[in-house]
Amino acid sequence: MTAVFRSAADYRAAVGKSFGPSGWLTVSQSRIEEFADATGDHQWIHVDSARAATGPYGTTIAHGFLTLSLVNHFLPQLLETRDVKFGLNYGCDRVRFPGVVRAGSRVRARAGIIGVEDVGEGAVQVKIRVTVELEGADKPVCVADTLSRFYF
Repeated sequence: MTAVFRSAADYRAAVGKSFGPSGWLTVSQSRIEEFADATGDHQWIHVDSARAATGPYGTTIAHGFLTLSLVNHFLPQLLETRDVKFGLNYGCDRVRFPGVVRAGSRVRARAGIIGVEDVGEGAVQVKIRVTVELEGADKPVCVADTLSRFYF
């Protein structure tokens, strides 16, 4: 179920709360190859199935930045901001990749509001920790502290 926020006060009230999980998403080899084409990162561990089969993971793996980019897929499933003039992605404070995503694996995410700061002009900056989980794994594959600015 998507949590709805309509004001800075709603975000402040949610500090320390967690949301999710999202639905599952299969990270296919075709998605990995499309990301490689979009970024120019064609390292064999991502795109050469035959070579990757003899590598450390037994198959190709998703780029870390592909896994990070999936935050944009998952966040709208978890959090929705309404009654806002506009919002923007302000970046990330911290990103870690404690695990890998093998081609064909399924991932999902959870989000937690970890801070809200006034930034002027009627805006707040919301720090959201997004944890991307791998089906069947004990540790996450990506943990990102994202920064979003909302102008109410």
